[in-house]
Amino acid sequence: MSLNVLSFLFIGASFALYIGIAIWTRAGSTREFYIAGGGVSPMANGMATAADWMSAASFLSLAGVIAFMGRDGSVFLMGWTGGYVMLALLLAPYLRKFGKFTVPDFIGDRYYSNLARGVALLCAILISFIYVAGQMRGVGIVFSRYLQVQIEWGVVIGMVIVFCYAVLGGMKGVTYTQVAQYCVMICAFLVPALFLSLMMSGHLLPQSGLGAQLDDGRTILQTLDGMLTELGFDPYTQGQRSTWDRFMLTLVLMCGTAGLPHIIVRFFTVPSVRDARESAGWALVFIALLYTSVPGVAAFGRINLVQTLNGPDQQGVVYEEMPDWFKTWEDAGLIAWHDHNGDGRVQYAAGESFVGGRPIFTAERGERGERLLTNPGSGQFDSTRQPFATEVYIDHDILVLANPEIANLPAWVVALVAAGAVAAALSTAAGLLLVISTSVSHDLMKKTLRPDMSDRQELRYARLSAILALLLAGYAGINPPGFVAEVVALAFGLAAATVFPPILMGIFCRRMNMAGAVSGMLVGLVTTLAYVFYFKIIGGTPEQWLLGVSPEAFGAVAMVLNIMTACLVMWLTPPPPEHVQRLIDNVRVPRGVRWPVKVQTGARKK
Repeated sequence: MSLNVLSFLFIGASFALYIGIAIWTRAGSTREFYIAGGGVSPMANGMATAADWMSAASFLSLAGVIAFMGRDGSVFLMGWTGGYVMLALLLAPYLRKFGKFTVPDFIGDRYYSNLARGVALLCAILISFIYVAGQMRGVGIVFSRYLQVQIEWGVVIGMVIVFCYAVLGGMKGVTYTQVAQYCVMICAFLVPALFLSLMMSGHLLPQSGLGAQLDDGRTILQTLDGMLTELGFDPYTQGQRSTWDRFMLTLVLMCGTAGLPHIIVRFFTVPSVRDARESAGWALVFIALLYTSVPGVAAFGRINLVQTLNGPDQQGVVYEEMPDWFKTWEDAGLIAWHDHNGDGRVQYAAGESFVGGRPIFTAERGERGERLLTNPGSGQFDSTRQPFATEVYIDHDILVLANPEIANLPAWVVALVAAGAVAAALSTAAGLLLVISTSVSHDLMKKTLRPDMSDRQELRYARLSAILALLLAGYAGINPPGFVAEVVALAFGLAAATVFPPILMGIFCRRMNMAGAVSGMLVGLVTTLAYVFYFKIIGGTPEQWLLGVSPEAFGAVAMVLNIMTACLVMWLTPPPPEHVQRLIDNVRVPRGVRWPVKVQTGARKK
């Protein structure tokens, strides 16, 4: 059976499963639409949370980013994993006990203000839109390759599927669909990872295969370092980012994770606070299965890629003899070859042939069959990246999808990876779209503009806003601002700079008031957007980075500015009302504690 037929079968079967689950679990009330009725079991919720969390950035882009950036790419792995631990232990139980299932709702009630609710609503929608752009791009990439359609049509197909089980099923439909999607995506990631590890290192598990010693006495990482050095690249284990910038990017990813609206709402779909803690533990287990395998997959994939492109003698391969996967991805516009030296061979080595950013691919070919390129960039080389290869451009997002074909794995493995990639992108896209629809229908309409509307009217607004959000997300997926992981990193930076500080201080600082929280969020939002706009749109250079912090990591600086502004304004303005302080004390004090808390001092009564 051909690869195309298998891909259609695997992806089609997964679509039928998702839509069937959505119809079976269709939401009939706002409680089911927003939080799945609050009756999901901890294990199922942990699996759904893992699927929601392991987006296209994790499944598609993370291994590719690490493969091409080497040590610098590890910050995504550390930041996202550490951030979930922070969320699960530091914030989730308290937010669950507070009882408000959206970030704007928590901030609006904690800071006793519709103004605070409105600013948080703006931030949550902006974060979700930026995040969902990367997911829709991931859908387009998969369909463009395996369904033989343009990326634009791939995004449209993904929109139709998401509409069926997110807009109709709500959180109830999405939760049980994501359980199925997790099973699909973890199998799709681990099966080729096990194959690659066994072929490259002789170890079944990629976790141990990465450190395995080969026949020549070197490890996988030492082999990769030597291979890249010979080709003129920096060693794989040597990063180009400064230690300070890596630290700041890791910090922003951790704190941004803890402020992601679509993850926070997951802890309200279980019956109790204890179940929320238990589901967080299950989610960590399910997430670790993929994340601990990523470094091995990245290293194995990079070695296979270099050996395939340059051939056994490392002198390059004649273009006409390149394997089918190379030309297929080239037709999709995600691989390009420019015969820089005119020898007709595809040679993968360090150079600056594609300086200035991502090339635009045209339909024409050169005399020797190479894809012609035009460069829309500013012409300034981005020193935070691994130098582009002299003759070959490879989109980072395709490595996981191309790995099975590069390694000549069976066609059913390739088709399984395609189904898993679609599941990863659609699962998170659905969760983000529900956050947007919930924010509009519940926080804007019900809590602010029309508090007297009925449950049925609120559900109608939720579905209408989800449809509008889906259309805008589709447009963003067709016109993405960068690599999937880069787009997601920007969303995390905004989350860290805007909503994370008021959530953290709202739980652990009784004195924090509305004026301080609103001022901090606005400072974080404006500074982050201004910094990113200047360096990503206008064209600032790395030499101009403030304190040596890259645009992706600037959310950490904006987060500090947010906290400093909030604290300064807090001490210059009156404290929160007494009932709000009592509410925070009640949220922080575990059940079963016998001593009451004095609101005035917070000290124990003796």
